[in-house]
Amino acid sequence: MNTNSFFLFITYKNLIMKRRELLKYAAVLPIGTDIATYLIAPAGVTKTTTAKRDLIKELGLRSFINAAGTYTAMTASLMHDEVIETIKEAGKYFVMLDDVQDKVGEKIAELCHAEAATVTAGCWSALVLGTAGVLTGMDMKKVSQLPNVTGMKSEVIVQKGHNTGYVHALTNTGASIVEIETLDELENAINDKTAMMWFLNCNAPFGKIMHEEWVAVAKKHKIPTMIDMAADVPPASNLWKYNELGFDLVCVSGGKAMKGPQSAGILMGKKELIAAARLSAPPRGGNIGRGMKVNKEEILGMYVAVEKYINMDHDAELKAWEAKIDVIKSAASTVNGVITEITVPPIANHTPTLSITWDVAKVKIDNKDLVVKLRNGSPSIEVMPNKTGINITVFMLRDGEEKIVAKRIKEELAIVAS
Repeated sequence: MNTNSFFLFITYKNLIMKRRELLKYAAVLPIGTDIATYLIAPAGVTKTTTAKRDLIKELGLRSFINAAGTYTAMTASLMHDEVIETIKEAGKYFVMLDDVQDKVGEKIAELCHAEAATVTAGCWSALVLGTAGVLTGMDMKKVSQLPNVTGMKSEVIVQKGHNTGYVHALTNTGASIVEIETLDELENAINDKTAMMWFLNCNAPFGKIMHEEWVAVAKKHKIPTMIDMAADVPPASNLWKYNELGFDLVCVSGGKAMKGPQSAGILMGKKELIAAARLSAPPRGGNIGRGMKVNKEEILGMYVAVEKYINMDHDAELKAWEAKIDVIKSAASTVNGVITEITVPPIANHTPTLSITWDVAKVKIDNKDLVVKLRNGSPSIEVMPNKTGINITVFMLRDGEEKIVAKRIKEELAIVAS
């Protein structure tokens, strides 16, 4: 027997022995057990398959069809499958947090036509960290000093029509708000304590100074500007519009129409301001932003969400929304006394919105009672009340859910219609 024949004989003999051993082990395994499961398990360890848990059901949580919109209390949007898969895969690796922010920041900045970007713990965090970066610059002593703003420029100018509860994100840094209305008041308010000029995009119609003029005044006086456009996509072009318009910092939510992680947001803008903002962000400690942690999974998931959102077919998406909202409108309109109207908000949540109202003499139900009936029905449906009726949006509906919403609304209104 030559050498090759000898090795073939030995290999064949070993295979025969292994087959006999497998048959012997299979005889004592529990009925239905896959032998392969035992083959890939480490020595001395029995690999078992864990049943998939439904924690929503297990914990008795109410899930619902979201015909209301991307409200934080309703957990905003559902992440794209690609985002979920990214988060799942990223959880298998250790990487340095700053490295992830560096690489993802470069990619998002490129997509959004900004000098730099960083993923934050929601839009609120972007506001806080961005303001902190303006106040401190790269001075680590000032970073550790916040919210004590002694020795810093710390006044933020805000238009009266923009002065809402969101300014608390700015004052969390220790900054103070200076409210103005007119262009003359703006010019008079600027002094050597002025740190920044802040613009709330969704409230632009309630201010007397529009974007271009706001930025022009700031540039004339060399004052940084920040715009809060939390829920102001679509259109996707808003992701770069305000960078190109000249705002120094742009803040946006990640978990709304873009369908990224709900707890993620984006701060983008001038390179030096983003670098300064990150000094107050994790993984660094001893600062006001330590609690605003964003994990690697969220950072990578946010990148995938932005990339997917920018590159999707938005015309097709709009047509799908219009078709869905027409299904609900047509069903509700069949009830005597019901009035329907489709509008599109001019800025925030810029998607088709259906208003359903009714003649209370013909449809005897209070709008709040209708909201509760839809909520307590099966399946549960969330809508938003307006002054006299309800509002429906469809951009958070999954395919087919518009038919369920249409049927349930028609049923509830028909019951109380005369």
